[in-house]
Amino acid sequence: MKLLQTNLHEIETAAELEKMIEENENVMVCCGRMGPMCMPVYDVMEELEEERLDVKFAVMAFDSPEAGVIRNAPECRGFMGLPFTMYYKNGQVAHATSSIQNMQQVKAVLDTQFAEKV
Repeated sequence: MKLLQTNLHEIETAAELEKMIEENENVMVCCGRMGPMCMPVYDVMEELEEERLDVKFAVMAFDSPEAGVIRNAPECRGFMGLPFTMYYKNGQVAHATSSIQNMQQVKAVLDTQFAEKV
């Protein structure tokens, strides 16, 4: 049952999140609600999903008990504003942000964290 009304893939369980992280080199997961701070981030992700084929984009409902894997992650300690956004590279947390993020901010993280190492 989808809790978030987005066009993005919605992760419902911690096991599903783990599988996605294991199977994809670059993953961006936005953990939030259908609120004014989260929806702009979902919009940015939907737009980027079409151009950044190297990244797997997904959302997770913040209030789901399964989202504890993100809510309680060490990288999110001290976060106050929703959404909590996690970036995973090769199965590991590469970066985490909280609160509203615009296209420029998200692209900067993607370009920095998921850049091809030469």
